[in-house]
Amino acid sequence: MTTRKHPHDPTEGDPRNEKADTADPALEAKIAELEAAAAEAKDRHLRLAADFDNYKKRSRQEQRETIQHASADLIAQLLPGLDDLHKALDHKPEGIDEAWLKGVELSVRKLEEALGAHGLEAIEAMGKPFDPNVHEAIGHEESTEHPEDTVVQELRRGYRIRDRVVRPALVKVARPPALPAADGGAPPQQLH
Repeated sequence: MTTRKHPHDPTEGDPRNEKADTADPALEAKIAELEAAAAEAKDRHLRLAADFDNYKKRSRQEQRETIQHASADLIAQLLPGLDDLHKALDHKPEGIDEAWLKGVELSVRKLEEALGAHGLEAIEAMGKPFDPNVHEAIGHEESTEHPEDTVVQELRRGYRIRDRVVRPALVKVARPPALPAADGGAPPQQLH
């Protein structure tokens, strides 16, 4: 005795089943129309899902940038006070109480660390090539020791938050010494 794995199809050989294979052309057209509509709806759904995903990403990025810019504005307002504290430490009077001085230095360091936690970092200037993106030149200094357009003096520290400059560094830049005039008269006129 043999057993079949699949039961015998009871409609096999039934003349009524053969009619289903030769379906009505109007029915086939309707099926094709519905399949096209379903494919279009699926495509529209996929596009909308992708657009919504992109919208969410843009919104998150804009929110991060808004928060960063808001903190950058606040930090920019705090920088003059930090500058004043640095100047006070640089020009401390003679005979000042060392414990008091260490306390002020510690306070300045804590303020710098708090601002650093929000992404603030000082822009390096001294000895670096002049970069108009992060430095603001307010003068030149003749120098034979430094290559031309090298920062030789930092007058005010510059800062950035990540890739955004909050305040450029105010600097003086090296330039070669002027050549003495050959006729011994006045030096040649220089353009500024």
